[in-house]
Amino acid sequence: MNELVSKVADAVGLEPAVAEKAIGLMLSFLKKEGDDQAVSAMIAAIPGAEELAASQNGGGGLLGGLLGGGIMALGQQLMSAGLGMGEITSLAKETMSVARQYAGDQVVDDVIASVPGLSQFV
Repeated sequence: MNELVSKVADAVGLEPAVAEKAIGLMLSFLKKEGDDQAVSAMIAAIPGAEELAASQNGGGGLLGGLLGGGIMALGQQLMSAGLGMGEITSLAKETMSVARQYAGDQVVDDVIASVPGLSQFV
């Protein structure tokens, strides 16, 4: 299992398959909504992150289209994957914590700053 998935699943208390899907959704969302350079640098630094993001290629779908995208659409996708609000916040915080270990504070801070509304969850 991917180290990122393992760390986040253990920290948040999620089944690995649920954590994998949720992290993939989050990373795919960041690729779509965040600063290209910062997000690319962060994802490239985390082993297996590119594959996780690609596994949820773009997310969105009908639900994302109806909600107009953004952080609220991601929240709905994560809830549809079985996460509650507390788990979503924990997922975001833990994923960013692991990202900081690999990509550094500045890169992760740039990613967070580039996505409206993300800072309230991390």
